[in-house]
Amino acid sequence: MSKNVVIFDYGFGNVRSAERAVARVGADVEITRDYDRAMNADGLLVPGVGAFSACMAGLTAARGDWIVDRRLSGGRPVLGICVGMQILFERGIEHGVEAAGLDEWPGSVEPLKADVVPHMGWNTVEAPGDSELFAGLDDDARFYFVHSYAVHHWGLEVTNPRIRPPRVTWAAHGERFVAAVENGALWATQFHPEKSGDAGAQLLTNWIGTL
Repeated sequence: MSKNVVIFDYGFGNVRSAERAVARVGADVEITRDYDRAMNADGLLVPGVGAFSACMAGLTAARGDWIVDRRLSGGRPVLGICVGMQILFERGIEHGVEAAGLDEWPGSVEPLKADVVPHMGWNTVEAPGDSELFAGLDDDARFYFVHSYAVHHWGLEVTNPRIRPPRVTWAAHGERFVAAVENGALWATQFHPEKSGDAGAQLLTNWIGTL
Protein backbone atom coordinates (compact mmCIF):
# COMPACT_ATOMS: atom_id res chain seq x y z
CA MET A 1 0.00 0.00 0.00
CA SER A 2 1.40 3.42 -0.95
CA LYS A 3 2.01 5.97 1.76
CA ASN A 4 0.00 9.16 2.12
CA VAL A 5 1.97 12.41 2.29
CA VAL A 6 0.44 15.79 3.04
CA ILE A 7 2.29 18.86 1.80
CA PHE A 8 1.28 21.56 4.26
CA ASP A 9 -0.03 24.55 2.36
CA TYR A 10 0.46 27.67 4.47
CA GLY A 11 1.32 30.06 1.64
CA PHE A 12 5.12 29.76 1.70
CA GLY A 13 6.54 27.03 -0.49
CA ASN A 14 6.82 25.47 -3.91
CA VAL A 15 3.94 23.12 -3.20
CA ARG A 16 3.30 22.08 -6.82
CA SER A 17 6.90 21.07 -7.53
CA ALA A 18 7.00 19.21 -4.22
CA GLU A 19 3.73 17.49 -5.11
CA ARG A 20 5.12 16.29 -8.44
CA ALA A 21 8.35 15.06 -6.86
CA VAL A 22 6.61 13.10 -4.11
CA ALA A 23 4.12 11.59 -6.56
CA ARG A 24 7.01 10.62 -8.84
CA VAL A 25 8.44 8.33 -6.19
CA GLY A 26 5.14 6.54 -5.63
CA ALA A 27 3.39 8.20 -2.70
CA ASP A 28 -0.18 9.42 -2.59
CA VAL A 29 0.19 13.16 -2.10
CA GLU A 30 -2.20 15.91 -1.12
CA ILE A 31 -1.72 19.66 -0.73
CA THR A 32 -3.79 20.96 2.17
CA ARG A 33 -3.80 22.91 5.41
CA ASP A 34 -6.65 20.82 6.83
CA TYR A 35 -5.81 19.97 10.42
CA ASP A 36 -7.13 16.41 10.49
CA ARG A 37 -5.58 15.44 7.16
CA ALA A 38 -2.22 16.88 8.17
CA MET A 39 -2.33 15.11 11.52
CA ASN A 40 -3.35 11.73 10.13
CA ALA A 41 -1.09 11.51 7.06
CA ASP A 42 1.74 8.97 7.08
CA GLY A 43 4.17 11.83 6.41
CA LEU A 44 3.94 15.62 6.62
CA LEU A 45 6.13 17.74 4.35
CA VAL A 46 6.63 21.38 5.36
CA PRO A 47 8.06 23.49 2.50
CA GLY A 48 9.24 27.07 2.82
CA VAL A 49 10.47 29.96 0.71
CA GLY A 50 11.03 33.62 1.57
CA ALA A 51 11.81 35.29 4.86
CA PHE A 52 12.08 33.34 8.12
CA SER A 53 9.73 35.65 10.04
CA ALA A 54 7.09 35.68 7.30
CA CYS A 55 7.14 31.87 7.05
CA MET A 56 6.75 31.56 10.81
CA ALA A 57 3.83 33.99 10.79
CA GLY A 58 2.14 32.06 7.97
CA LEU A 59 2.73 28.69 9.61
CA THR A 60 1.36 29.89 12.94
CA ALA A 61 -1.71 31.42 11.32
CA ALA A 62 -2.45 28.04 9.71
CA ARG A 63 -1.88 26.18 13.03
CA GLY A 64 1.13 24.49 11.48
CA ASP A 65 3.21 25.04 14.60
CA TRP A 66 0.68 23.05 16.61
CA ILE A 67 0.45 20.31 13.97
CA VAL A 68 4.23 19.84 13.79
CA ASP A 69 4.49 19.71 17.57
CA ARG A 70 1.65 17.23 17.98
CA ARG A 71 2.91 14.97 15.20
CA LEU A 72 6.39 14.85 16.68
CA SER A 73 4.99 14.19 20.15
CA GLY A 74 3.41 11.07 18.70
CA GLY A 75 6.48 10.06 16.67
CA ARG A 76 4.77 10.91 13.36
CA PRO A 77 7.26 11.79 10.57
CA VAL A 78 7.80 15.38 9.44
CA LEU A 79 10.12 16.58 6.66
CA GLY A 80 11.08 20.26 6.42
CA ILE A 81 12.54 21.74 3.23
CA CYS A 82 14.57 24.97 2.81
CA VAL A 83 12.98 27.63 5.05
CA GLY A 84 10.76 24.78 6.22
CA MET A 85 13.96 23.42 7.77
CA GLN A 86 15.17 26.77 9.09
CA ILE A 87 12.00 27.48 11.09
CA LEU A 88 12.57 24.25 13.03
CA PHE A 89 15.44 25.98 14.83
CA GLU A 90 15.24 28.25 17.85
CA ARG A 91 15.43 31.57 16.00
CA GLY A 92 16.23 33.34 12.76
CA ILE A 93 18.16 36.58 12.39
CA GLU A 94 17.58 38.58 9.20
CA HIS A 95 18.74 42.17 8.70
CA GLY A 96 19.50 42.34 12.42
CA VAL A 97 15.95 41.40 13.38
CA GLU A 98 15.43 38.25 15.44
CA ALA A 99 12.32 36.08 15.06
CA ALA A 100 11.38 33.01 17.07
CA GLY A 101 11.25 29.63 15.34
CA LEU A 102 9.59 26.38 16.36
CA ASP A 103 12.52 25.58 18.69
CA GLU A 104 12.63 21.88 17.86
CA TRP A 105 16.41 22.27 17.69
CA PRO A 106 18.65 24.87 19.36
CA GLY A 107 20.50 27.27 17.11
CA SER A 108 20.22 30.37 15.00
CA VAL A 109 19.62 30.85 11.28
CA GLU A 110 22.02 33.61 10.27
CA PRO A 111 23.38 35.18 7.05
CA LEU A 112 25.79 33.18 4.93
CA LYS A 113 29.26 34.71 4.76
CA ALA A 114 30.40 34.10 1.19
CA ASP A 115 31.66 36.06 -1.79
CA VAL A 116 28.46 35.30 -3.68
CA VAL A 117 25.08 35.35 -1.93
CA PRO A 118 22.55 33.87 -2.33
CA HIS A 119 23.98 30.38 -2.56
CA MET A 120 22.13 29.33 -5.70
CA GLY A 121 22.86 26.16 -7.64
CA TRP A 122 24.18 22.64 -7.26
CA ASN A 123 26.43 21.52 -4.42
CA THR A 124 27.67 18.36 -2.77
CA VAL A 125 27.10 17.47 0.89
CA GLU A 126 28.96 15.63 3.65
CA ALA A 127 26.54 13.05 5.03
CA PRO A 128 27.29 10.72 7.96
CA GLY A 129 28.02 7.13 7.00
CA ASP A 130 24.92 5.81 8.77
CA SER A 131 22.53 8.29 7.16
CA GLU A 132 19.17 6.85 6.13
CA LEU A 133 18.22 9.98 4.22
CA PHE A 134 21.22 9.73 1.87
CA ALA A 135 21.31 5.92 1.62
CA GLY A 136 22.12 4.70 -1.87
CA LEU A 137 23.60 8.03 -2.95
CA ASP A 138 27.21 8.54 -3.97
CA ASP A 139 29.44 10.98 -2.09
CA ASP A 140 29.53 13.21 -5.16
CA ALA A 141 25.72 13.45 -5.47
CA ARG A 142 24.68 17.06 -5.98
CA PHE A 143 21.63 18.87 -4.65
CA TYR A 144 20.02 22.18 -5.55
CA PHE A 145 20.32 25.05 -3.06
CA VAL A 146 18.74 28.52 -3.04
CA HIS A 147 19.34 30.42 0.21
CA SER A 148 21.10 33.37 1.81
CA TYR A 149 20.82 32.19 5.42
CA ALA A 150 21.85 29.01 7.18
CA VAL A 151 22.63 27.33 10.49
CA HIS A 152 26.39 27.34 11.05
CA HIS A 153 26.60 25.50 14.37
CA TRP A 154 24.88 22.37 15.64
CA GLY A 155 24.15 22.67 19.34
CA LEU A 156 22.05 19.62 20.26
CA GLU A 157 24.02 16.92 22.02
CA VAL A 158 22.54 13.60 23.19
CA THR A 159 24.33 11.89 26.09
CA ASN A 160 21.83 9.11 26.80
CA PRO A 161 23.36 5.98 25.19
CA ARG A 162 19.87 4.53 24.58
CA ILE A 163 18.89 7.46 22.35
CA ARG A 164 20.31 7.73 18.84
CA PRO A 165 21.96 11.14 18.42
CA PRO A 166 20.83 13.31 15.50
CA ARG A 167 22.63 12.72 12.22
CA VAL A 168 23.77 16.03 10.75
CA THR A 169 24.81 16.56 7.12
CA TRP A 170 26.97 19.54 6.17
CA ALA A 171 27.70 21.55 3.03
CA ALA A 172 29.93 24.53 2.32
CA HIS A 173 29.49 27.84 0.52
CA GLY A 174 31.99 30.32 1.86
CA GLU A 175 31.64 28.52 5.19
CA ARG A 176 30.22 25.25 6.46
CA PHE A 177 26.53 25.08 7.25
CA VAL A 178 23.93 22.47 8.16
CA ALA A 179 22.54 20.93 4.96
CA ALA A 180 20.27 18.27 6.49
CA VAL A 181 19.27 16.73 9.82
CA GLU A 182 17.82 13.34 10.74
CA ASN A 183 16.49 13.40 14.30
CA GLY A 184 13.97 10.71 15.15
CA ALA A 185 10.70 11.48 13.37
CA LEU A 186 11.93 14.92 12.30
CA TRP A 187 14.05 15.19 9.15
CA ALA A 188 14.90 18.30 7.18
CA THR A 189 17.00 19.59 4.28
CA GLN A 190 18.31 23.05 3.49
CA PHE A 191 18.39 22.18 -0.21
CA HIS A 192 15.40 21.41 -2.44
CA PRO A 193 15.10 17.65 -3.08
CA GLU A 194 12.14 18.34 -5.39
CA LYS A 195 14.51 20.31 -7.66
CA SER A 196 17.47 17.94 -7.33
CA GLY A 197 16.73 15.46 -10.10
CA ASP A 198 17.47 11.78 -9.55
CA ALA A 199 19.43 12.44 -6.34
CA GLY A 200 16.48 14.29 -4.87
CA ALA A 201 14.12 11.52 -5.96
CA GLN A 202 16.28 8.94 -4.18
CA LEU A 203 16.28 11.05 -1.04
CA LEU A 204 12.48 11.38 -1.07
CA THR A 205 12.21 7.64 -1.70
CA ASN A 206 14.36 7.05 1.37
CA TRP A 207 12.16 9.29 3.52
CA ILE A 208 8.92 7.72 2.30
CA GLY A 209 10.40 4.29 2.95
CA THR A 210 10.52 5.14 6.67
CA LEU A 211 6.85 6.13 6.92
